[in-house]
Amino acid sequence: MRVLYLLGLAMLLVACGGGQPVQLNMGDPAPAFRSQQLDGSAVEFPEVTTGKPVVIRFWADWCKYCEAEMKAIEVVYQRHKGKGLSVLAVNAGQDKATVDAFIRKLGVTYPALLDEKADIARRYGVVGLPTTYFVDAKGIVRGKVIGEADEAVFERHALELLK
Repeated sequence: MRVLYLLGLAMLLVACGGGQPVQLNMGDPAPAFRSQQLDGSAVEFPEVTTGKPVVIRFWADWCKYCEAEMKAIEVVYQRHKGKGLSVLAVNAGQDKATVDAFIRKLGVTYPALLDEKADIARRYGVVGLPTTYFVDAKGIVRGKVIGEADEAVFERHALELLK
């Protein structure tokens, strides 16, 4: 059953409404989106981070690398949030209860956002998890990591954003 779910999610992420797949590259503006936090409050990007660099992280609880990486992002976030770094962890394709349980288990403090139909993930061209975008204070994509990364990689990208 889990294999069918993963296959379905992969197809959902790749499908782009019949058009060309989205390719979000360095130098492109990060697409705007509206989502909901676990507490029910609405989040609108880029308004929520205007003038601040932000890490936009796409993840799911079944993702082999997401747990360790989300903990690594938390360390970098704690180190640099006082300098203006924001993190938005966008869950791709799972329900609120699943997302809430995973975030509580990890104990991360940055916002977890819901994307139950993976609409935001599609707008960002996400084809695999984890995928992380590093967006500068002007809303421009300055870095992208697809797949496994460690604290040092997140730190390097965060420091570039904070320059």
